[in-house]
Amino acid sequence: MNASEMFRVEKCGRMAYAEALAKQEELFQTILDHKKNKVEQNLNTLMLVEHNPVYTLGKSGDLANLKRQPEEVGAEFFRTNRGGDITYHGPGQITGYPIFDLELFGIGLAKYIWNVEEAIIRAIADFGLTGTRIDDASGVWLDGDNERARKICAIGVKASRYVTMHGFAFNVNTDLSYFKHIVPCGIDDKDVTSLAKETGKPQNFEEIQNLVASKFVEVFAESLLTK
Repeated sequence: MNASEMFRVEKCGRMAYAEALAKQEELFQTILDHKKNKVEQNLNTLMLVEHNPVYTLGKSGDLANLKRQPEEVGAEFFRTNRGGDITYHGPGQITGYPIFDLELFGIGLAKYIWNVEEAIIRAIADFGLTGTRIDDASGVWLDGDNERARKICAIGVKASRYVTMHGFAFNVNTDLSYFKHIVPCGIDDKDVTSLAKETGKPQNFEEIQNLVASKFVEVFAESLLTK
């Protein structure tokens, strides 16, 4: 399998959360069924979505981290089976759902999460931003080693038999005021930021989607080379 065959990128445009979730679950289950029946077919897909305002709570999340009722701020709410706590998705944010069979890359879940973080770290590096990781807190951070730490990309995934779903939320032109109504990811002593805020201007959303997709290809191709 070469880089161009690793996965397909599907740009879904603006999509309600429930619709995107159903699309994920269908593909996730199809891949699992193929694995169970030993059907050799690569259906790996990176879905790139822009959601209507929505708050989602991970399976181990604390509802107390939702500080206002979603309908009060014009948002929906969903409990999910992903890891992590509560987060926000909405316009101007690239929400990425990699539905990947990790066995095709020869990697486990920890390396997969590292790869997702690495793709975003490389994407923001093109804007002169240094993304970092924080122990025991997945995602991509700026100034992660000091009191100015702020998250630019959240990650929450589900995996079964090495097949993944859910994924990452990269704040590009996101309205960050929605995060004031939650304790983002259950972390109350760190801030949230966006690419637009850090660069001082709105970014071309389509171009950033293309950039993220290219960094995913780059990073996961490296996993194949070391397989």
